[in-house]
Amino acid sequence: MTAKAPWEIQDDVSRNLIQIFYRGHVGVAEVKAAGERVAVLLPRMSRGFALLADLSGLDSMELDCAPYISKLMDTLRDNGIGTVVRIIPDRTKDIGLNILSIVHYRGSVQVITCQTAEEAWRVLNPPSSPPF
Repeated sequence: MTAKAPWEIQDDVSRNLIQIFYRGHVGVAEVKAAGERVAVLLPRMSRGFALLADLSGLDSMELDCAPYISKLMDTLRDNGIGTVVRIIPDRTKDIGLNILSIVHYRGSVQVITCQTAEEAWRVLNPPSSPPF
């Protein structure tokens, strides 16, 4: 059985959504590669797109990843991201994303942290409003 890569990126143009999954131990090389992959997908997204960052499988991330995460946040903001939904089951493993979000998104991006994938999908797929 082969181990899964420490990151995976998926996009869903019809939902205007990019998904990032981090798992296991993540280092600088993995964060840089994931950021480069996201940058390739951005032209496919429309302004106001959403990002789902699933950190539920993350064991650890090197501190040296912070500048690359910051760069990705700036790139997302510059390309019109509207919402970031994070899955972090254990709030003590936030890895500083809340602080980075304040600095790099500057209040222009809605950031929601969920504990489960089910909660995240409810945030991303709210029930339809009844017609008036």
